[in-house]
Amino acid sequence: MRLVIFTEPQQGASHDDLRKLAQAAEASGYDGFFRSDHFLTMGGDGRPGPSDAWLTLAALAVQTSRIRLGTLVTSATFRLPGPLAIAVAQADQMSGGRIEFGLGGGWFEAEHTAYGIPFPPVGERFDRLEEQLEIITGLWATPAGHTYDYQGKFYQLSDSPALPKPAQSPRPPVIVGGHGKKRTPNLAARFADEFNVPFAKIEGVAPTYDRVRAAAAAIGRTELPTFSAAAILCVGRDDAEVRRRAAAIGREVDEMRENGGVVGTPAQAVEIIKAYAEAGATRLFLQTMDLNDIDHIELVAAEVAPQL
Repeated sequence: MRLVIFTEPQQGASHDDLRKLAQAAEASGYDGFFRSDHFLTMGGDGRPGPSDAWLTLAALAVQTSRIRLGTLVTSATFRLPGPLAIAVAQADQMSGGRIEFGLGGGWFEAEHTAYGIPFPPVGERFDRLEEQLEIITGLWATPAGHTYDYQGKFYQLSDSPALPKPAQSPRPPVIVGGHGKKRTPNLAARFADEFNVPFAKIEGVAPTYDRVRAAAAAIGRTELPTFSAAAILCVGRDDAEVRRRAAAIGREVDEMRENGGVVGTPAQAVEIIKAYAEAGATRLFLQTMDLNDIDHIELVAAEVAPQL
């Protein structure tokens, strides 16, 4: 099981907070450092304010050297697909080929209203997501010296030079995730290098992967995406430390456990992560809410990861 630190900077974080945690995660041996892509807090005042995911990752690309970097996930409502393909490819070059690209349809209406971003109905959001996935992967796949054209309902591209190219070939890994029963598995089957189930009860993870397997079989895809999951992290050396960390992020220990969280002592965390592995996950995104608690991720790296 590969472990990734996953952050929610919209809840309140400076770039220095993210840099310190990313560098600590890299030094501790984690596989990746990811962040959400949101512009509005979901509780609290959110100070010092939201930050742009791809500006963050571009900076971390030159402030780290080994750890993989990405979004879980960028919202297709936030950006046009052409400029987004350019930004991600540039960040991949800056990192030496360590970027991973998560893309979703967007769901948090309040952040759109707060910053003047159109928020179409859910059906249109999925339609736009599908076109964006097709365009972005199409731009990256276009051979150097050739041009790319696309005529869709929402986006039209003509004679695009399809530059720049990412450092990774054929492209940065594309991550699709969610709980949808039809369109999400179909999109994953068509476009995803990795499929992620976020914040689910563990017993619901394997059936979600099965829907992607079925969608892949329906289109004749034989090499399946990597399967991953995301879960909140709250680990302590003893029960008292677990409760302290839960209180620091305003959560209840039992509630987090019931919803698939990696919660408890190191030994308990190992058993929970093994349950995700048995469900089919090979990578686990550990949602880390207190970005200043470096000891937390170092504890997991020292006492949990070696037992997996």
